[in-house]
Amino acid sequence: MRFFIFISGFLLFFHLANSQTLQVAELKNGDLIFVGAEKDNLSGAINRVTQKRDAIAFDHIGIIEKQPDSTFVLHASSKKGSVKESIQQFYQTQKTADNKIMLYRLKDSFQSAIPAALASAKRMLGKPYNWTYILNEDSYYCSDFIERSFRKDHIFVLEPMTFINPKTGKTDDFWINFYKKQNLEVPEGKLGCNPNGLAASNKLMLLGNFIN
Repeated sequence: MRFFIFISGFLLFFHLANSQTLQVAELKNGDLIFVGAEKDNLSGAINRVTQKRDAIAFDHIGIIEKQPDSTFVLHASSKKGSVKESIQQFYQTQKTADNKIMLYRLKDSFQSAIPAALASAKRMLGKPYNWTYILNEDSYYCSDFIERSFRKDHIFVLEPMTFINPKTGKTDDFWINFYKKQNLEVPEGKLGCNPNGLAASNKLMLLGNFIN
């Protein structure tokens, strides 16, 4: 089993290292755009308790909508709420010196889910960001926005959330303080989702690194 895990991790790392670079013209409706995680603050805290693979880590996600003369990203932004913005604006806002912007695409057998997903995503635009990360119908966080968009076709699944740092085996200090400020208990075990979990779906294939 350890050998299998090692080989799987090596192959993923090899695939990432050799994956192609894509530009706007190569994007398609329904492609998912993932933002590489940073090491500190909220981004780092999300990644510490959700990262599934050493070779890759994400803290944000959006869905691509292609129009004849423009390309947009629909996503739940912590600064703007659920919005539709140009791919250029998204890239400018999300890209840093250290992170990568990666693209994934649904495998062929799941492509039929995209029209309904985009229609659902558009209906959610204008709602505020969900800072509790506890699912509700009035606000959304980024992976929640995407999971709901594809929910009709059961593309992604909700899983019990954890806020435990695997290195310490204890609830991450950032999250203890984060929920304390909101007068809430850490929602350990409540259903939710995260960008790393969505990226690990076997219904997706990695396209490569996006450069605007």
